[in-house]
Amino acid sequence: MESKPMSENTELLLRYGMNPHQKEAKLSNGGRPLPIKVLNGEPGFINLLDALNAFQLVRELRLATGLPAAASFKHVSPAGAAVYAPMSDTLKKAYFVEGLDLSPLATAYARARGADRMSSFGDAAALSDEVDASTAQLLKREVSDLVVAPSYSEEALAMLKAKKGGKYLILQIDPDYVPDEIETRTLFGLTMQQQRNNGVLDGTSFEKIVTKNKELTEEAKRDMLVALITLKYTQSNSICYTQGGQTIGIGAGQQSRIHCTRLAGDKADRWYLRQHPIALGMKFREGLARAEQNNAIDLWLEEELTPVEQATWEKAFAEVPPRLTREQKREWLSGLQGVAYGSDAFLPFRDNLDRASRSGVKYVVQAGSSMRDEEVVQAADEYDMVMCYSGVRLFHH
Repeated sequence: MESKPMSENTELLLRYGMNPHQKEAKLSNGGRPLPIKVLNGEPGFINLLDALNAFQLVRELRLATGLPAAASFKHVSPAGAAVYAPMSDTLKKAYFVEGLDLSPLATAYARARGADRMSSFGDAAALSDEVDASTAQLLKREVSDLVVAPSYSEEALAMLKAKKGGKYLILQIDPDYVPDEIETRTLFGLTMQQQRNNGVLDGTSFEKIVTKNKELTEEAKRDMLVALITLKYTQSNSICYTQGGQTIGIGAGQQSRIHCTRLAGDKADRWYLRQHPIALGMKFREGLARAEQNNAIDLWLEEELTPVEQATWEKAFAEVPPRLTREQKREWLSGLQGVAYGSDAFLPFRDNLDRASRSGVKYVVQAGSSMRDEEVVQAADEYDMVMCYSGVRLFHH
């Protein structure tokens, strides 16, 4: 089915390119009408890189799971991604959405943004469905640079147009748009081309189970699917930890896969530590913005602070909270279980699973076909993990 253009415009002039000194920036579609329309604000080059990558991610999540999906993008990689799943009271408090009446789409965005609230500051928000008033209300209260979605209710659009003094970037995109089969890129004045990555990720990605433990729950399949589709639009090398239908730790753009695993694992640990009773019960100084509260919680998780950092940190609170010892952190993190782990390529060494096991990983999906597959499978068996070979590499650059 041929999609209808969002407008008759064949070009969209941009504020500037990657940086303000890079002029002559524009978006075009080979002389054809664009599938994207600016409803408010002025886009820049990086805005569109984030918006176009992020929307592809949520569209694929929607198609693969049948659930409303959301992503929070920063610098051409997701800070978080999620599909709708009910939230516990603990998560609502940790995500700063306690007491809000959230629609399924708003819940998906709260989950996506809650995955890594530090990284989501000033994000590009992507939504798979029409933005309703509930989702717009959530977006309006967060520090965000833009939103991209297939449509907006009248009430939602009016609310979002008032954000950032009327300068909030609102993009509408055709959800049925199909790009050309061949994509091109210009680098250093030279043009490269390739077939676009139109591989479909679905339940068949988990059919080849190579470990002794072969018990895959439906929730685990959903979480591994979220991991794989997120990785498809994350700068490589990349690793993704997921739980409850959302990412909880993403390691992007590292040259070493174990460093990806460590980065994503550390983020997953911080995500879980933010649900500790001390974190949930923190009493902040009156008038402290949510972004500053996030910073204070993040500093609370550091092993140690300099005297200057300590003094600055203490000013955030009406009552300074006690810090957790290493032993207390380990004890709390032992409760993080049933986590899914995805890799955008094969695992070259077992050290990835050794680190992943410390963050509650139970389910693993990777491409397979490493020279050390036997060693990696043995490691998964030692930890009683369920590991699948997807057979598909998902590099994204």
